[in-house]
Amino acid sequence: MSTTASARSAVTEPSPAQWEKYDHLKQYLAALGSAAVAFSGGVDSTLLLRAAREALGEKVIAVTVSAGFVPGRELKEAQEFCAAEGVRQYVCSVDMSDIEGFSQNPPDRCYICKKQIFSRIMRIAGENGIEHVAEGSNMDDTGDYRPGMRAIAELGVLSPLRACGLWKEDIRVLSHALGLPTWKKPSFACLASRFVYGEEITPEKLGMVEKAEQFLMDLGFTQFRVRIHGTLARIELLPDSFPQMMEEATRLRVCEALRSYGFSYVSLDLVGYRTGSMNETLS
Repeated sequence: MSTTASARSAVTEPSPAQWEKYDHLKQYLAALGSAAVAFSGGVDSTLLLRAAREALGEKVIAVTVSAGFVPGRELKEAQEFCAAEGVRQYVCSVDMSDIEGFSQNPPDRCYICKKQIFSRIMRIAGENGIEHVAEGSNMDDTGDYRPGMRAIAELGVLSPLRACGLWKEDIRVLSHALGLPTWKKPSFACLASRFVYGEEITPEKLGMVEKAEQFLMDLGFTQFRVRIHGTLARIELLPDSFPQMMEEATRLRVCEALRSYGFSYVSLDLVGYRTGSMNETLS
């Protein structure tokens, strides 16, 4: 079993040190006076929003991006959470064609995108009298190739989870203890991360990826990616999910479904799921 999967299945009560980190997080947020949380509805931003709600009350808002590279289910779940928590939410609609250079998918695509999106979030915050913008990066996000972090730093966007030393494991354990529905939610990055650098990102191909990943989710797969190379789908699964995929009925259903979405070929990556696999070709 993978480290991620085993951590979710064997979740424990938070340790005193983890509760101390959460208290520190709330103190950090309270000191801001007001904050707009860039809220995707994922594991990290959900814990951040809950802490901000506890620390700031009505002086926190959530801003959620609606775009072709964000799965529709993620927007729906984010809206449902904000409604349940009583948090004011603003949906920032983004058209890919408005982000110059994004569709061409250069290696710094994430920088280009986050610079545009967080500039808009900052504008929404200012229009609502909110002084600070915060996002959900954690300590695990300090590795790999992450050009988007440069945009966040340049704009002065805060990363409270990193500032307070929270790792993904801390966030999941605390989320479970706080009753957050996302505590065991798989990580699903922006759909643009499924494209090999240099391959044009189009609404049609984003739709192919979204439908393919939704199909795998409906079959019961948890942590995975469907990477797109032209019209070839490269499926990354946790290695312990390989036997399920290789059951004849499942394998044939997956191939048939993905071909109906526009893929010519369907492959299984034998290395398995890992974050940032598209960065492996970068020098």
